Amino acid sequence: MRLDHIAYRVRDRHTTAKFFREAFGYKVQTEFDIDFGGGKCAKCLALEPPERQNAPRHLIPWVAGEAIYIPCPDGGMQNVVQDYHLAPEIFVSDGSPGSIVGDWVAARGGVGGIHHLAYQVEDVAATMKEWRDRGYAEFTSEEPMRCPGLTQVFTKPSSLTGVIYEFIERQEFGFCKDNVRQLMLSTQEEK
Repeated sequence: MRLDHIAYRVRDRHTTAKFFREAFGYKVQTEFDIDFGGGKCAKCLALEPPERQNAPRHLIPWVAGEAIYIPCPDGGMQNVVQDYHLAPEIFVSDGSPGSIVGDWVAARGGVGGIHHLAYQVEDVAATMKEWRDRGYAEFTSEEPMRCPGLTQVFTKPSSLTGVIYEFIERQEFGFCKDNVRQLMLSTQEEK
């Protein structure tokens, strides 16, 4: 399991994205709007880290294929396989007044913050079952949301940490607009 992305709900997505671009070297991956009807919408930006590899995510190994050599106390060198972890993607959204995102930000004094942490897992449905069986979490939907190459689900805010967790199973980088809409709707009551 590794951190896949961090989702922020903010007052101004462009100002927030500019911060991540300038301070951390992120790049805009995609931008899209989610329409909830009645003039209510969320505007979303997905940012990719500067280290992003141009391979589908399912081809990125958990352990690097190259060994590194580290000095030993006896003066020799030791060959070790280096574990690595790419920086997470960043998902930033803002919303019109009265929208799911707009209301969430307003409830936090207009500043917003981290909405959820998403962890990449091997099997979303199996992880849901494990967490339910262990009493770790309740989920905002009975079944995971699915798009081609992407499966996701949200927990309700954890009684231990206050954090909403997302489990995500993916074959490549990026986000699915339909899943994002369903996930936002599933957390509408979570303020």
